[in-house]
Amino acid sequence: MEQAPNNKWLEAWLMVPDGDIKDQKAPNKLVPNIPVLAEELREIGICYWKLDASAYSYPKIAIPWDTSDAIDSDLKRLHDDCGYSYADIITIHPNTLPEYKTKVRAFFEEHIHNTEEIRYVLGGSGYFDVCNRYDEWVCMHVKAGDLVTLPEGLYHRFTIDEGNSIHAMRLFIGQPKYVKVYLEEEKKDKD
Repeated sequence: MEQAPNNKWLEAWLMVPDGDIKDQKAPNKLVPNIPVLAEELREIGICYWKLDASAYSYPKIAIPWDTSDAIDSDLKRLHDDCGYSYADIITIHPNTLPEYKTKVRAFFEEHIHNTEEIRYVLGGSGYFDVCNRYDEWVCMHVKAGDLVTLPEGLYHRFTIDEGNSIHAMRLFIGQPKYVKVYLEEEKKDKD
């Protein structure tokens, strides 16, 4: 399935330096704002599709979620084209996620995985931050209908935005087996 055309990609921008972030749920844009275009995101391996999440109903939480239950033809096509065979669905919200504050802080710790990361936003919104080739943080604002893949080995982090809620599906090829490597752990290994 073709990715979204460049002019239909999600909004992205360069972020303020980490030391200037006072609220991880805020946009944290530079002043003046420096947008990041789809071409730049593609260069670092980001893939993006826009689906119609509002046309279908998904459970708030399903671990695992049977991908054969998908009735969205675009999601089925991506499932088949990319070989996604496992999924789960979570809702990050104070009323649905135990230890909400602790987990939201933990999601914002920069890390990499040994497999690609695939997220489909079913409702709500949040920010995926990724490191570009200049080691600058790029913030991507994800909303309902956004399906984003991050390549293996790309430093990233996630947070909900000021809406305090996101309903998302994680997709995997095979059973989830990735290992998170946090930047601090990698620095220790190099010393």
